[in-house]
Amino acid sequence: MPTKPFPALPGYYNFQVLWVEPITTGMSAIMIWFTHGAEWFYQDLLPTNEKLITPLDPRTVMVIWQLAGCFLLWTLISTLLFRAARDALTNDLIAQERVVGAVIGVYAIADVTHILVTFACLPPSLRFNFGEWNSMIHGNVTLVAAFLVIRIAWFLGIGRKAYYYGLSPTRDDVKAS
Repeated sequence: MPTKPFPALPGYYNFQVLWVEPITTGMSAIMIWFTHGAEWFYQDLLPTNEKLITPLDPRTVMVIWQLAGCFLLWTLISTLLFRAARDALTNDLIAQERVVGAVIGVYAIADVTHILVTFACLPPSLRFNFGEWNSMIHGNVTLVAAFLVIRIAWFLGIGRKAYYYGLSPTRDDVKAS
């Protein structure tokens, strides 16, 4: 999977943001809209042996389909916006990193709220009973927490050269190369 150089998103960061996240969020939207449906998504939010007795009401379907629209938005941002920043700001690495960092910062805030809301809505018997979690809960907590750790590492400059974030405002030794 050869890619163009992207100094603001090197190595694993590039793989996560340009490939893993768009695929996982895009697949979620596709599964809700075209294959598994809103009922599957609703049913799988919590582990249970109980099946839906009646179809979902229109409001619930609407909310789940709108969530799929948010998944699609996340997919498009990761697919298009980051690549546009890479291509348009090739010679301005500080601006490239500022754009990437702004979006990664928003993603990190979304990660934290997503994890907190999921925990708040879990039945108390499931909150810390990780062995009882299903793939949906692990996706909403475990996977999102892993993405958050990677975002924090990016802001800390771990495994990459920083061009803006983490540098003192007086440093002028960082130039676009």
